[in-house]
Amino acid sequence: MTFDPIVDQPAPLLASSIVWFDAYCSNVDRTARNANMLMWHRQLWLIDHGAALYFHHGWNAADRSQDSFALIRDHILLKFASALPEADAAMAERITPAVIRDIVELVPEDWLAADKSFESPRATRDAYIRHLTRRLQAPRHFLTEAMRARSELL
Repeated sequence: MTFDPIVDQPAPLLASSIVWFDAYCSNVDRTARNANMLMWHRQLWLIDHGAALYFHHGWNAADRSQDSFALIRDHILLKFASALPEADAAMAERITPAVIRDIVELVPEDWLAADKSFESPRATRDAYIRHLTRRLQAPRHFLTEAMRARSELL
């Protein structure tokens, strides 16, 4: 079943972790218009990640790794995300530069070669690693923005 924020109310840490991760990845597509979440056996499932990593649609722009990601204000789980500082600690501990490198190294070279923003698949891979690693650096502006946006809901 499609996630319904009136019926389904995720635990604060789970909601906060999802909001944190979507803000970190700049995922523009988890709103009330299109939550991209399902409930299955009382568990929340995140689906359709096509709008995650939104930043990679504008590589030619200035470095956006420290952007606050103001669109987090539209996140469907923001009102449930009352544990953002706790989620930040947990998520930043799990998503390390080494983990980012390991994951990006798994991306097939053919996928990276299709992106003509860079001179080689290696350069594209390095851009992802650099962006995602910088995004983790304190202060995490995306976290500050999520907390600010949530405070406006209350």
